Amino acid sequence: METYGKILLIAMPAFLALVLLEKWYGWRKGFDTVRTMDMISSLSSGITNVTKDVLGLSIAIISYGWLVKHLAIMQVPSGPLTYFVAFLALDFAGYWTHRIAHEYNLFWNNHIIHHSSEEFNLACALRQSISQIVKIFAVFLVPAAILGVPEKVIAIVAPLHLFAQFWYHTRHINRMGFLEKIIVTPSHHRVHHAINPQYLDKNYSQIFIFWDKLFGTYQEELPDVPPVYGITRPVATWNPIKINFQHLWLLIRDAWRTRNIKDKFRIWLMPTGWRPADVAEKYPVFKINDVYHFEKYDPKASPALQAWSWIQIGLCLLFISYLFGNIATIGTPLMFYYGAYVFLMVYAYTELMDRSPYAWVWETLKNCFGLYLLMQQGDWFGASALIPFIKPMLVAYFIGSTLVVLWFVKENAREDKASLAQA
Repeated sequence: METYGKILLIAMPAFLALVLLEKWYGWRKGFDTVRTMDMISSLSSGITNVTKDVLGLSIAIISYGWLVKHLAIMQVPSGPLTYFVAFLALDFAGYWTHRIAHEYNLFWNNHIIHHSSEEFNLACALRQSISQIVKIFAVFLVPAAILGVPEKVIAIVAPLHLFAQFWYHTRHINRMGFLEKIIVTPSHHRVHHAINPQYLDKNYSQIFIFWDKLFGTYQEELPDVPPVYGITRPVATWNPIKINFQHLWLLIRDAWRTRNIKDKFRIWLMPTGWRPADVAEKYPVFKINDVYHFEKYDPKASPALQAWSWIQIGLCLLFISYLFGNIATIGTPLMFYYGAYVFLMVYAYTELMDRSPYAWVWETLKNCFGLYLLMQQGDWFGASALIPFIKPMLVAYFIGSTLVVLWFVKENAREDKASLAQA
């Protein structure tokens, strides 16, 4: 956890810089693919995901180390070949876990966040799951385990394999010639993120595109079919924590409501989107039928609200940077309290971005929890050693942000009332 946290201290500023660079580049070229609030939502999702991972809030049903110990029949020679085999094995495993996430109801809940943006840009690459508590990834690493690829090699290659999937989430790179036949390119991945009927459930590969061609899931980007992005049942929220559990909540409700006993059990492993017939008829869920004519989620956001949202996510990034850099010193159980504060913070400011009338409640809860942590320790997890005035600064922030959000909620209510009167 500590090592991964330190890696993220380097990776996070780099990813943020690239996201902002894409925004600037699109603006300069007159082809801006990055909406501000959508970008903040994506970055916020990345915050929750890396916080969860650094805190180790997941369980693998089987470890790769166990597989190597019990299945290895040989040992891959040390050197570049070992790392190449590991990379190839990770890519094979990634293809199948990705495909399963798209094809089965239960597993789709773990992946829905990544497709929830109605844009396609570098920021949406950071929309990663916090709902995946039980991991099945290692099961597909059996070939690497049989070859005896060391666990430490997998541990080194895995973050590189993950980070290498960032760059192709963009609309600013067109087709890439012969590379289209070898690696996953932006063109391939635009198809994967599209909800056009021709493109649904295609191009699951993560680095090497030949897995899709081998297993029959490849689709080329068609010049006369521009990709439309998002999911067919729009999430209609900027709150990444809500998005992570929306589909699961729908499954739970459907399983409870259906009168068919068989459907109560089979719903979980049915194809993605399947619902019991009696429930679908009585409790319909909005679904996009015409992908070329639908309204993107875009609640009104004044320049002041956009600026405040940037301030909040900027402070949140500072909070998690301190956590990642000092997690060994903070230790257990304080690091989990810290993580809870980060999640509350993200939930609170994204609720305000949604113009929720209850945003002030979440903001108040977050700030009361922050004050409690501050008073209980007499410090902010040892930060006063670095910043002598951290305690009065945080007290001022906790009180001030509560008042600011109260003002925004009141102003939003006034604007909504005026709009209704005019209508």
